[in-house]
Amino acid sequence: MDVTLTREGLQAIDELLLSTIDSEVDLLNQASRHIIASGGKHLRPHVALLSYLAAGGDDLMEAVSMATAIEMVHTATLVHDDINDHALLRRGRPSVHARWGRTFALLTGDYMFAKVYTLMAPYGATYNVIMARACSELVEGETMQAVAAKAGTIDRETYKRIVELKTASLFTGAARMGALLGGGDERVVEALATYAFNLGIAFQMVDDILDVVGDPEAMGKPIGTDLAQGRGAFVAQPNGKAILTLQPAGDVSATTAAVAEAVAVAEATTGGEEDDPVARMMAKLRTSGAIELARLQALEMIDRACAALNDVPPSAARDELLSLTDDVINRDH
Repeated sequence: MDVTLTREGLQAIDELLLSTIDSEVDLLNQASRHIIASGGKHLRPHVALLSYLAAGGDDLMEAVSMATAIEMVHTATLVHDDINDHALLRRGRPSVHARWGRTFALLTGDYMFAKVYTLMAPYGATYNVIMARACSELVEGETMQAVAAKAGTIDRETYKRIVELKTASLFTGAARMGALLGGGDERVVEALATYAFNLGIAFQMVDDILDVVGDPEAMGKPIGTDLAQGRGAFVAQPNGKAILTLQPAGDVSATTAAVAEAVAVAEATTGGEEDDPVARMMAKLRTSGAIELARLQALEMIDRACAALNDVPPSAARDELLSLTDDVINRDH
């Protein structure tokens, strides 16, 4: 596979995104173009394109509209997420919410979601059902997270289910649609879907780690947001403590006890109550061993993703899917 081919596919996605959001309402044009122009990793559509090729597809442009729809869904969720999080920055630029206000940000996200119908229409019922399921699960996951965070009830199992729904669902749908469109048999389709599911979970885990240890400038947004709001892999509790919701498959109780003890030690040597509570908790987490534990579990999901590709025929596209796992686990933003 010529690497230029996927590069051209991703470029075609950018062009189709801009042409699809064209509206006679100028504000929708401006706000939609603002968030699209801010860039992004395009990881989900990239998975879709590579799954198409890995499954045997030979005309990448056949998958571009579907892959664009996936990126459109993801971008729309970012607009809505920034409203929910009261976020002022997204990818280093003012969020749509910050620049145009809550009402117009909500409408912009709705508009982008509606445009997904236009992009998916040519593919028929099978693909639209997969997309609809991914979108439904995404909203279910976000809602479950908001409810649990408000109630202070996010535990390990709840966190896992939230990540499966809000993040892994769109990754999985992208791979499944790409593989089906590429003509893959059931074994290959399921292998690629399993790969994407685990990649998506690892991606979110790394995202939660970066919320504590990331560089705000590289990420284009402040860190500590999820911790402050009682979400993510590291959950701040009302008593000022933090619990680690990620735990390994091995001796859960022993590991949790060790992390709790390390956090307590770090807490005893951290500044007084007058310090910023979120910054104080982040400092504790960085010295507790919790970050390292979370990263080990992200690596476990990456291993599962790589193992799933054993059922996919060797190809340059499969090699690139393997390469994406390194990009996910080693990313800094």
